[in-house]
Amino acid sequence: MNPIPSRNALTLALMLMASAAQAQSPSATEKPHPWQAAAPRLTAEAYFTNLKDGDRIETPYLLKFGLSGGWGLAPIAQPGRTKSGHHHLLINRDLPLNFKQALPFNDQYIHFGKGQMETVLTLAPGTYTLRMLLADQQHLPHFVYSKPATITVTKKNATDPRTLSVPGVSLQLEGPVVKNPFRVQFHASALNVAHLAQRLPDTGHFRLTVTPASGAPAVMAFVEGQTEVWLAPPAGNYTLQLELLDNVKTGQPLAPAATASVRVE
Repeated sequence: MNPIPSRNALTLALMLMASAAQAQSPSATEKPHPWQAAAPRLTAEAYFTNLKDGDRIETPYLLKFGLSGGWGLAPIAQPGRTKSGHHHLLINRDLPLNFKQALPFNDQYIHFGKGQMETVLTLAPGTYTLRMLLADQQHLPHFVYSKPATITVTKKNATDPRTLSVPGVSLQLEGPVVKNPFRVQFHASALNVAHLAQRLPDTGHFRLTVTPASGAPAVMAFVEGQTEVWLAPPAGNYTLQLELLDNVKTGQPLAPAATASVRVE
């Protein structure tokens, strides 16, 4: 029979476990800015930022993705950190029954393993059901996915799909006047998002600078590939600036910054 461990032994074991967890997740030791707020919904999800159930669209169509709950993007070239993965677009497919089985590679399971946040749909006219699903570097699904969106493609145009995605960043707010807490969504077009610690070429991470009408700006770096944040600053007028910084060439923007103004009531 194994002896019962002493209180000191148990304490030491718990300390070692905590240290190991912190080593695996750098964000465990990073403190968010005081203006950062918890998301109203605790459940993480992948989602479409410019498409909803019932929409009627023409293709080619630039489809954009979002990711909530503090999760971040991590390309498959290296193992990611906790709460990270890469997007998949499921076309006319339900969620997998076995989340311990890798997702296949075919026309109904589109992988975005470089950390992309968008794709150009070139579907022929017809009705389709689309869904986003996040998976790890081994293509094993996370329980992070979107609701299905059934859409109708009414027409396929002769537009060159390559002209729809131009390198750049943008941010999206609920409106010019908001109440706390409010969400700021980040987007990178024709650019890839990843953890800073991965140091992968041709990837970047977002940095948001929130500048009040008077006082010091708040600078928030999203080094684990996060693509949104909830904020709750004091009431007043603010200018927001979003950048995508190179993960190899420290501090160098990958595209011109995007800006927006907002009033918090």
